Amino acid sequence: MVHPLLRANPMFRGLTDTEIEASLAALQAHEQQVSRGTILLSAGDTTQQMGIVLSGSVTIESTDLWGNCTILSMVQRGQVFAESFALLKETLLVDVKANEDSRVLFLRVGILQDLPSAPWKEKLLENLLQICARKNLGLSERSFHTSPKSCRGRLLAYLHSVSLEKHSPSFDIPFDRQQLADYLNLERTSLSRELTRMQQDGILTCRKNHFTLHGNASG
Repeated sequence: MVHPLLRANPMFRGLTDTEIEASLAALQAHEQQVSRGTILLSAGDTTQQMGIVLSGSVTIESTDLWGNCTILSMVQRGQVFAESFALLKETLLVDVKANEDSRVLFLRVGILQDLPSAPWKEKLLENLLQICARKNLGLSERSFHTSPKSCRGRLLAYLHSVSLEKHSPSFDIPFDRQQLADYLNLERTSLSRELTRMQQDGILTCRKNHFTLHGNASG
């Protein structure tokens, strides 16, 4: 029986249950239960596998030689990771780490182009192209978040974009304070201090990862 999350996943859009089952078998699908902090894929390695998060979440991180970590994205339930690296068989430039206890479905998409032609294969390749295009947009979006020079400017750029995506001035973000600092390339102390000032200035209110924007913002 096909997992309901897979049936609704963009990767399997347009595929029947029979086609999904055929693709899972051909791509040697297997589930893995991982604990928080587990490295699923490591920078410097190559992989033919991409992952779909069935429960929990994972982070895509870049760590330099001096141990400085930058979070590039958070991959949540139902989302995918490492599809481009697996398809192209390119060396990973990032680490994939479990952000919490999670369950991940791995698919060996690196062999996809070598498989015989099938209706599900063409649909899957088309869906993967759409996913990769959206990922590129996401990376471009992050560049907008980190381009302002000031701490306040970066926070406003990121929070405003989330507000637009949620169609609401009140929303949750997927990051804790340290992760948000890593994502925006900021020191955690500077970020926390600026959030306090922004609340005092009436720009926003926040509690843990819940934010409400009030306007009157300047970066």
